[in-house]
Amino acid sequence: MKSFFEGIGTLFTDFLLLPYDLLRELELTNWWVANILNWVFIIICIGAMAYWLKQLKIFKDNNEDVQDTTAHSFLK
Repeated sequence: MKSFFEGIGTLFTDFLLLPYDLLRELELTNWWVANILNWVFIIICIGAMAYWLKQLKIFKDNNEDVQDTTAHSFLK
């Protein structure tokens, strides 16, 4: 059983997390390139939030948006 868990540890440390080790080493030379994944996630989140706010505005302009506190039966 011990070798099974050592195998899982080896799989993660030697293979699956290798790209993160490369990014960690790259950070010493170029911080912007090393954090490219973070920038991609930030751009995706900004786009999703803009889309969400646009949809909220559409519903508010059509008066389809219910904002009273009794919208759910458990709040009555």
